[in-house]
Amino acid sequence: MANEQKHHSERYRLLLMILTVIVTFLVGVELIGSWNQPKAQSQLNLYQSDLLLQASEWQPVLEENGQDKIVPNPLLESDPVAAALKTYRQVRTSVQVDLDRLEKAEAETSGSDSQAPTAQKQSRSRFRDELDLRIGLLLVEAEQTEDAIATWSPLTTDTQTSDNAASATAPVLMGLWSDPPQLLPNAQQVLQSQLKGWFRDTALERLYTLAQRQDDLTTLQIDRQAVASNALVRVVAINGLTLVGNAAGIIILLVWLVRTWLRRRQFQLSPSGSPQPQPGVGEEQEGVMTAESTTVDEADVYLAQTGLAKSVLWPVETIWQVMVLWFIAFFGVSLSIPVLIYVLGIQPTSLGARPQAYFAFINYAVLVVVGLSILIWSLKPFLSTPFKWLRIRWRGNWLLWGLSGYFVALPLVILIALLNQKILGDQGGGNPLLELIIQSHDPVTASLLFVMVAGLAPFFEEILFRGFFLTSLTRYLPMWGAIGVSGIVFAIAHLNLADILPLTVLGCVLGFVYSRSRNLLSSMLLHSLWNSGSFLSLLILGSSSR
Repeated sequence: MANEQKHHSERYRLLLMILTVIVTFLVGVELIGSWNQPKAQSQLNLYQSDLLLQASEWQPVLEENGQDKIVPNPLLESDPVAAALKTYRQVRTSVQVDLDRLEKAEAETSGSDSQAPTAQKQSRSRFRDELDLRIGLLLVEAEQTEDAIATWSPLTTDTQTSDNAASATAPVLMGLWSDPPQLLPNAQQVLQSQLKGWFRDTALERLYTLAQRQDDLTTLQIDRQAVASNALVRVVAINGLTLVGNAAGIIILLVWLVRTWLRRRQFQLSPSGSPQPQPGVGEEQEGVMTAESTTVDEADVYLAQTGLAKSVLWPVETIWQVMVLWFIAFFGVSLSIPVLIYVLGIQPTSLGARPQAYFAFINYAVLVVVGLSILIWSLKPFLSTPFKWLRIRWRGNWLLWGLSGYFVALPLVILIALLNQKILGDQGGGNPLLELIIQSHDPVTASLLFVMVAGLAPFFEEILFRGFFLTSLTRYLPMWGAIGVSGIVFAIAHLNLADILPLTVLGCVLGFVYSRSRNLLSSMLLHSLWNSGSFLSLLILGSSSR
């Protein structure tokens, strides 16, 4: 009997090892693949530049002493056109590097039947041509007309893009700014269909001025002022909230550090020389800690880890099993649903943002159900009611911990993201939902995506990575080791090189907040606030592309 159990255990571990190798291979492939993708931050920088360009057009006129007086725009001093031109040129250089790499890959695989590099090359080529159109408009706004025409000229002979949008738009723009100007018959239709936001309005203003269409020009200028006013409000909201949030986060972080230092100093000066919890303080039934604090920080950490670790009744193989099976399920669901959709002949990307949002929501909802099922099945031999084991308590100070943790995470993650930008440049990929969120202009799509990123994701990911994984690790690792390991795995699970460092920091803050509050509601709140803030910022930035 003992031999049979031993053989069963050995086969069980061998199976876990095989699955671990498969998961490691799949994760590695995804991370390497993300390196060849442009970082989402570059696209976000473009949207931010577009928003600043729109806001820079704000010039209200006030009547003072019977005379009209133009109110100065604070954004004009920073020269948003020059800043946008710099950003667009940086992204354009990065796109060209991608195209050169793809051309090299095509040359090396010219004998194969794979068409993936060609499709990706066409997409990047279209994006490069769109950038050239906008760069040219920025150049004419900066009074560099000759450079603008030189930028547009190669596009008139470009036949690589499938819809030929750039080759149709470039002659119209060249005609508007040539000497003498040339107005093509379909100029207005082309500009309205192929350009967006500030770039479309700039080109249309030139067209109406040259054609002496005063009524259309007046209407356009009124509309531009309304758009500019709204854009300025959005710029102030984003920058102001970010500044206030970072300042609050730094203050709270300093309070945490000072409080920890004072407590450790008190501990060093105490005659006992070691943290001794007070009798009766620390644990409730099933090893769950109360929210009461002890006299020293070391005692807090000791009690927190003791309470968490004592509630872990399973061996390390169970932790291994849950995480490996979850990654297998993640890849399985991510592949099976697209295959099913392909078999049904549906192409979500060709149907607009709402079908893609439905697809993303269903995909994640299925993953949540499968993930929770794996957790219940794995813990059932040790717990009669696995979900009651999770530390979700409506009492306590979880609200304070969640809010303060969010503000602390803001400056830390932003700082690491800036350092990460210096290291990776414009490579490393990004969350594929970013572009979908930016394009979600209708309420149904936006609501669906918001429920997913601000509701489902914090609920499930905190149960898995903090409620189960971090808690389980406290039985085998020190508290800070458990927080660090869970933060790294949390970041890797997002499968983007560009996000690993920032998400590791965020994961560590989530783990710290959970470990100190002993309540999953605190980390869920922090996670939801983080995703909600990012979501709303993306919606605001996306409004500049309309």
